[in-house]
Amino acid sequence: MKKTEQTLLFPLVSGALEKLSEPNPKHVEPSGDVPSSQPDPFAGGVQSPRSKKPHYRAVFVSDTHLGTRAARADLLLDFLKSMTCDKLFLVGDIIDGWQLKSRWYWDTTHNDVIRRVLKMAKHGTEVIYIPGNHDEGLRGFEGYNMAGVQIAEETIYEALSGKRYWVLHGDKFDGVVKYAKWLAHLGDHAYVMLLRLNTMVNWARHKMGYPYWSLSSYLKHKVKNAVEYIGKYEEAVALEAERMGVDGVICGHIHHAERRFFGKTEYMNDGDWVESCTALVERMDGAFEILHWADEVRARHEKSDKPSTGRKGRRKPGAPVPVAAE
Repeated sequence: MKKTEQTLLFPLVSGALEKLSEPNPKHVEPSGDVPSSQPDPFAGGVQSPRSKKPHYRAVFVSDTHLGTRAARADLLLDFLKSMTCDKLFLVGDIIDGWQLKSRWYWDTTHNDVIRRVLKMAKHGTEVIYIPGNHDEGLRGFEGYNMAGVQIAEETIYEALSGKRYWVLHGDKFDGVVKYAKWLAHLGDHAYVMLLRLNTMVNWARHKMGYPYWSLSSYLKHKVKNAVEYIGKYEEAVALEAERMGVDGVICGHIHHAERRFFGKTEYMNDGDWVESCTALVERMDGAFEILHWADEVRARHEKSDKPSTGRKGRRKPGAPVPVAAE
């Protein structure tokens, strides 16, 4: 992205975030959330005695690709409302500038996600935004603060154990993105087509009462070249982290949630919110965990909703996991 475009983009995004962070008298909080007139239990480490939400030391989310139909903004919003945390790391590709430039898509759920993040920042959560290649227009503005959201190129996170983790998006280890950007854009268009097919498959599954299932993720793990690429990427990032002298690395970019060791270096990838719907969290006891939110929601629905019988005796399924926008 050209510098002139960056210069125009930053104040535009910053102004939009400031606008979204302002109180909206017409906005009604969805059922189950804390009313806007009441104190919200987002405060660094201090949780409301009435709140049953889990509280984490840190939460890492990346590759939400807001601004695309494939973004699982519904599940992401549900996740953000389900917990509180001291630190929230947005590890790149949060807003998909590549797709927004060619085809504009932005619905109210995408707005609600941004509002939720800003509300968390307002009530004491430290929010750090590390731009990726799809939101690269924000690169070059490291050190700025947008409505309580800090922008950083990368950072070092110290866990409760004292271990130091290098946090970055990870696209600089992708040779295609770094050296053949035209090919990366071509691949992005092909990926978008696959995600549209994924949306149609899940629309049909939704009509039949089946939960969300990622066709794109399934195919990616079945293709030998994709599996080899993921393995090489993970190894390259871990080797650089070892060279830097840190204990581990936390990244995104490849849409593959993972926790593994390369020697003594711990590699952790928080996944994405268009396929796997995953987040990496550090619990208050210092343990790291990858949350698979589509599975969490599915289990919640299966536990709370029992199938009922219609007039003609047809068995109606319980409420399915929400599917992507049709």
